[in-house]
Amino acid sequence: MKIENSSNALSGSIGLARPSGTAKASVSSAASNTSDVRLSGASTELQASAEAPPIDSARISEIKQAISDGRFTINAGAIADRLIASARDLIDSQRRA
Repeated sequence: MKIENSSNALSGSIGLARPSGTAKASVSSAASNTSDVRLSGASTELQASAEAPPIDSARISEIKQAISDGRFTINAGAIADRLIASARDLIDSQRRA
């Protein structure tokens, strides 16, 4: 695909070569030429993350206090299981894309 050909096709289809007085008409005609919009999986993930619950400040303070007091224990097995599950989800999502 040549760059010159693609830019010429675009300028003709959206009215870039028209005089400045017809700019409003060219924008509306470009909008009417589009027929279908499809969002990627990434946009769905972004929307889901935007809808996530807010950070629980009380829980964070509780964990900080437990660490300071020496009462906080780390469950390495649970962390490993969640890390592996997260990696599997990432690999599966990349295979589907």
